[in-house]
Amino acid sequence: MVRRRFSAWAAAAAMLTMVFPCVAQVQPSTTGGGGSVVIGAEGSVFRPDSLPRALAPEYTASDLAGIGIFFDVDLKPRWGAEGEMRWLNFHNSAGETQQHYLLGPRYRVYRWHSASAFVKFMMGAGREVFPDQIGHGSYFAFGPGATLEYQLTRRINVRADYEYLDWPNAPNLGPGIPNNGMHPDGISIGIGYRLINAQR
Repeated sequence: MVRRRFSAWAAAAAMLTMVFPCVAQVQPSTTGGGGSVVIGAEGSVFRPDSLPRALAPEYTASDLAGIGIFFDVDLKPRWGAEGEMRWLNFHNSAGETQQHYLLGPRYRVYRWHSASAFVKFMMGAGREVFPDQIGHGSYFAFGPGATLEYQLTRRINVRADYEYLDWPNAPNLGPGIPNNGMHPDGISIGIGYRLINAQR
């Protein structure tokens, strides 16, 4: 069961900006209201941060790869929300897998023509199947992230995303195993389709 107790946190997200060539349709700059909804799919590579070397010196950790789905709901020109589900079931070592189920607010910190930069803070659940059948668990997860998004057309956008997550109650596998928390982090590349096409 996902644990709900966690200590106070402090996290800072770095503002990322990038200048893209204007190869796609330039979106009008608006400050008005109106919402939009985007759904999409992504591929991800994450460092699982699952087991300390002192515990399993024979285990060669490898990054986990997988697929996911996401949605963005923009309520105002700068503020919105994001949700995502990610299954990191590939490129694993000794049967290790990891899943993320997250939701949180996001804020656009910069916009230049069709390119936008967002920061976000996600909360939810993470699930880990540890290598070599050591065990498995579900944990409360939270952490900051940043997204670079490029609008190809009125309906289609592409994005690059980074997240740094804190699982404060992991691994919690029993006596003799340090319970210092896990900090998975990784990147995702995705493509989204705008269902509701209000101007942003």
